[in-house]
Amino acid sequence: MAIPLAQMAHANAWREQIPQARAIGSGDLRWFGLKIYTARLWSEQSRFDPAAPAAPFALELTYHRSISREQFVKTSLDEITRLFGNRYPATTLKRWEAEMQRAFTDVKEGDQLIGVYLPNAGCRFYSRSQLLAEIRDPEFAKAFFAIWFDERTKDSGLRAQLIGSR
Repeated sequence: MAIPLAQMAHANAWREQIPQARAIGSGDLRWFGLKIYTARLWSEQSRFDPAAPAAPFALELTYHRSISREQFVKTSLDEITRLFGNRYPATTLKRWEAEMQRAFTDVKEGDQLIGVYLPNAGCRFYSRSQLLAEIRDPEFAKAFFAIWFDERTKDSGLRAQLIGSR
């Protein structure tokens, strides 16, 4: 299927944040053998430090299954809570839930969501064709991207593939 010219102009809108980005690593998230999405990490840095990213990076997720916005938000909050316990008060988690409801969309097979981490500023979320939302909360950005990059992530194999260590 051809992409309309107007849509092509916006297809890589996230690259304006990190114009020299190159793919560091990629891998698939599987759940009970089903491929859920393919993840790809983009960065201008040749060595990505997930513990202290010093430069912007992008996490591109290409979906192989339909997932509702509600499920994406719930799973994200569950993972942040699993990783950080009681570090964030309920009021903060409620605010983050509202931000994610605004930022995310339902996805179907072939859709992409791209999260761009902006150090000390927050993050931006894009679809394949447009900016969906900007969240100006550095603590949210750290907690959200920890889902993939914290050493305690549920899928350490995917983490290793993304950061290029495997």
